[in-house]
Amino acid sequence: MAKAREPGASGRTPKPQIRILFRKAIAMGPGKAELLQAIERTGSISAAAREMDMSYRRAWLLVDTMNQSFKQILVSTETGGQRGGGARVTEFGHEVLQRYLAMEAKAANSVSGEMAEFVKLMAKLPVI
Repeated sequence: MAKAREPGASGRTPKPQIRILFRKAIAMGPGKAELLQAIERTGSISAAAREMDMSYRRAWLLVDTMNQSFKQILVSTETGGQRGGGARVTEFGHEVLQRYLAMEAKAANSVSGEMAEFVKLMAKLPVI
């Protein structure tokens, strides 16, 4: 039988997350922010997808949704060649990402007291 542990053990602290909806799509959220950061690190949508343990198709669809949701593209791509293709987060994409991360931090900070009380109401997580 697995032991129970307090919420938040092993980096599993519940936290609020922001999702920015545009029409029927999520224009930006924590997963898309993480994907942008992975693309920045790797220079590739496929490498970012592998790093995040997601399919290339899923990553490409997320990038496409972001690119269609904003006035300018967030990720530019280059088709293959001798060294293969690549992707980069545009300057505009960097601005969107930084603004999103700032909003997320501000939101988390503003509800930190309430979140601590909320976590006390949550079930304990089993130790795996």
